[in-house]
Amino acid sequence: MLSSTLPSALAERWLLVATSISVLACALVGPKLIDQWRLYCIPIVAAELGNTEKRRQAYLAGSRKLYNQGYKKFQDSVFRITTSRQADIVVVSPKFLPELKKLSDSIVSMAAAVDETMETKYLKIETTVPIVPHTIKTSLTPALTRLNSLLAQEINEVLAIELPSSRDWAEVDVHEFLVRTVTMVSGRLFIGPELCRTPQYIDTAINYTMDVMAAQRAVQMLRPWQRPFAASRLAQVKKLAQREKKASEFLLPIIKARQEAAKSPDYDKPDDMLEWILDAQSKFTDECSQNIAKVQLGLSFAAIHTTTLTATNALYDLVALPDFIDELREEAKKALAENEGVFTSAALQSMKKMDSFLKETLRLHPATMASFQRKVLQTFSLSNGQVIPAGVTIEVPAVSVNSDPEIFPNPDKFDPLRFYKLRETAKDSGSVEGAALNQFVSVSQNSLTFGFGRHTCPGRFFAANEIKMILVNAVLRYDFKMPDGCTERFPNIEFAHMSIPDMKKLLARKIQDDLMFF
Repeated sequence: MLSSTLPSALAERWLLVATSISVLACALVGPKLIDQWRLYCIPIVAAELGNTEKRRQAYLAGSRKLYNQGYKKFQDSVFRITTSRQADIVVVSPKFLPELKKLSDSIVSMAAAVDETMETKYLKIETTVPIVPHTIKTSLTPALTRLNSLLAQEINEVLAIELPSSRDWAEVDVHEFLVRTVTMVSGRLFIGPELCRTPQYIDTAINYTMDVMAAQRAVQMLRPWQRPFAASRLAQVKKLAQREKKASEFLLPIIKARQEAAKSPDYDKPDDMLEWILDAQSKFTDECSQNIAKVQLGLSFAAIHTTTLTATNALYDLVALPDFIDELREEAKKALAENEGVFTSAALQSMKKMDSFLKETLRLHPATMASFQRKVLQTFSLSNGQVIPAGVTIEVPAVSVNSDPEIFPNPDKFDPLRFYKLRETAKDSGSVEGAALNQFVSVSQNSLTFGFGRHTCPGRFFAANEIKMILVNAVLRYDFKMPDGCTERFPNIEFAHMSIPDMKKLLARKIQDDLMFF
C-alpha cells in the first residue's frame, strides 16, 4: 500500500513545486512583459525611415527635425524617439508638465537619468551632491546683490587680459576668449582669489568637462556587457581620474589653509562658494559633499561650458544685428548712470532689452533639443490614460516648443525685443505674473531651457548676471564685427541632441577704457 502511494505523493509534491515556480516566474517576468508591451504601444517617430539603425543615424544627423515631427504629430500625447543612447526614450508633450512635476523622485528621477546618460558608474563621478544646490540657493543667489560689483570688476580686469588692447581691428577667437573669461570670473566666486586666475585652475576648470565627455563617449562605444570589465582600462577614463587627482593636489592646500586660518578669532572669512561650502559641510555628511575637490570640479562641469555656449551664441547674434548694438549700449549707459556707474542688481534688472535679447538667444539656439529628462522608476499613468512604463527615460521637446508658431509668432525670426514687448504688454495690462514669466531666468511650460519643477537650475540667476555683465562690458568698451565678406550670423552645428556655435573668429577693436557714465 505504501509503495503504491509514494509515487503519487512525489508527483503531487513536484506538481506543487512546479506550480510555485511558474507563479513566481510570472510574478517576476509578467510585469516586465507588460511594461514592454506598454512601451511598444507608444508610437515611434520617423518609423517610415525603416529599422532602428536608420532612425539612429537620422537622430545623429540632427534631432531637431525628429522632435518637431513628433511634436506636431503627437502634440497632446507621447511618442518614442530612437537616439544614440541605450535607454528607451519617451517624449512627453509639455501639456503634461504640471502633473509630471508633482511626481516624487521615487517615481521619476532626474538623478537616475543623469547617471545613466553620463555613465557615472564607470566614470566614478558624482552628479548628485546635496551640498551644491543647497549652497547655491541659500548662499550664492542671495549674495549676488552684494557681490555684483565684485564680479563686474573681475570681468573688467579679465576682458583687459583676454581682448585686444589696440584700437585697430584684430581677430578674436570668441569661444576661447569667453570660456577663459567665464572660467576666471566664475572661479572668483567658486574658488576664491587665490586660484581663479592661475594656469592650473583655468586648465582644470576648462578641460575637466572635456575629459568627462570624452570618457563618457568612450564608455558608450563599448557594448553594455563589456563595460563592467573594460571601462576602467580605457585611456579616457584613466585620464579623467588623473585630472581629478591633480585637481585635489592643488585644491586641498587652499582648503586646509582656510580651515587652519578659521581657528583664529581674527579670521577674515572669504565671501565665496568655497567658504560657504566649508561652512555647510557639517549639515551634509554624505561622502560626496565632504569631497570639496570633487564638489569644485562638479561646479565647473555644471556652470562654465553652459554659460560660455550661451554667451558665445549671444555675441554671434549681436554682431549679426549691428543696429541693435547701439540700442543695447544706450540702455546699458542709462542703467549704469542711474546707479553711479555700478552694476547693481537694480542696474541689471533695468536692462530689459538685454534680458529679452538673451532670452531670444536661448529660444533660437538651445544647447540641447530636449529638457526635463527623468528616469521612470515606477510605472505611472498620465491624465489622458496613457501608461508610461518603468525603465524608460522621459523628456520634453523644448526645441519644438521654442519653434511653435502658436506660442511664438514667426518663430524662425530672431526678434531681440520679442520678450521685452511681451513684458511691456503684460505690464500695461496689469499682469505682474505675465511680465515675470518673460524674463531670461523664468521657467514655464513655454520656456524650458533651465528645466522645470523642483530640479530647475538653481544657478541660473548667477549665470544671467554673469552673462549680462560680460556682454555689457564687451560692447561698451569694444566694437565687434563679422569677418570680411560675412553678412549673416554663423549657423550653429547640430549633432544628435546638441546645438553648438561654430567656433569662428570675429573682429574686435577697443573703443573705451572705462565705464564711467555719471
